[in-house]
Amino acid sequence: MSLDIFAADEQSAIEIDVDRWATLARAALEAEGILADTEVSLLFVDEATIASLNEQFLGKSGPTDVLSFPIDDEQERSGRFPDQGGSGPPTVEGGADHPLLLGDIVICPTVAERNAVDHGVSLEDEIALLVVHGVLHLLGMDHEVDAEAERMERREQQLLNRYHRGTK
Repeated sequence: MSLDIFAADEQSAIEIDVDRWATLARAALEAEGILADTEVSLLFVDEATIASLNEQFLGKSGPTDVLSFPIDDEQERSGRFPDQGGSGPPTVEGGADHPLLLGDIVICPTVAERNAVDHGVSLEDEIALLVVHGVLHLLGMDHEVDAEAERMERREQQLLNRYHRGTK
């Protein structure tokens, strides 16, 4: 039984410490009660890749900083859309023998770098926010309604204070 974060740096513009960000994602998941038999992918990609995903899944043009793809067959537009047409990989019956595939977090470091300048923070602080933000989206939090946005932002700050800012 394990909580597995599969992290990969698939871009070359900015050096990324994937182990650091996988550790932060794991800490945020554990703080939210996700303790074992769960898999999450954390991918760092270039602007062309994230722009393509943004267009394909959200219908928005251009690159963005972070996208989360929860793998939940009950959500209409979440997760990956494999050839079978579902919102994620086919579910495998069998319970404890198979981990929960929670989803994917995709981050674009070059967009994060621009946003960090705009927000007056370091690139590390911006990426930390995006990792935690992505984790909370995988767990069902959203920011479409003001009250939910405030709750999500409060939780982001709590997790960042505990697992990112407190470790500098």
